[in-house]
Amino acid sequence: MTIRVVIVDDQGMVRTGFGVLLNAQPDIEVVGEAVNGAEGLRVISELKPDVVLMDVRMPVLDGLEATRTLLGGDGGEPPKVLMLTTFDLDDYVYEALRAGASGFLLKDASANELADAVRVVAAGDALLSPSITRRLISEFSRLGGPRAPSRARLDELTERETEVLALVARGLSNTEIAAQLVVAEQTVKTHFGRVLMKLSLRDRPQAIVYAYEVGLVRPGD
Repeated sequence: MTIRVVIVDDQGMVRTGFGVLLNAQPDIEVVGEAVNGAEGLRVISELKPDVVLMDVRMPVLDGLEATRTLLGGDGGEPPKVLMLTTFDLDDYVYEALRAGASGFLLKDASANELADAVRVVAAGDALLSPSITRRLISEFSRLGGPRAPSRARLDELTERETEVLALVARGLSNTEIAAQLVVAEQTVKTHFGRVLMKLSLRDRPQAIVYAYEVGLVRPGD
């Protein structure tokens, strides 16, 4: 099963470099490129890739707006979006995750990191490093207070599922959650899978955003 990728970035060197690195992988193929978000949406619509590498800052239409448009429609199963960033991405973390991005990748990533990131998001998992999680929590702290109007959907979760969601929102990995709850890692994965299904959430980043928006956890907890 080959993972089909589209690269959307206004820097030719980034597109070329990432293309060479990814096409060298036996299970990944770069099927298209675009220089801005508007062109990216056209290319993605035509080629229907599995994963999109999306630059945050681009002319015409930036990566955030392109991601919102791409993931906000009803046109079947959308691709997974991996945002390409430099270190100065604090302003974008929260909005990108709310838009549905599956994670972030620094542009100076190694060949192995790049290929692994594509495989992780293609499999439906999230690429969310502890540093990104800390920045997200910091952003919620700056915004202050829950933003969502209701906690009603939380009532659908069991006590253990709610506990797992809270620990995920604090940035813990499945392995760390398993150790803290003294259960098997597969049990944590099962609980978290049910959380996503019951709350109609796509992945780990959206679950973290949801947990903070409804006030299940707060910065500093």
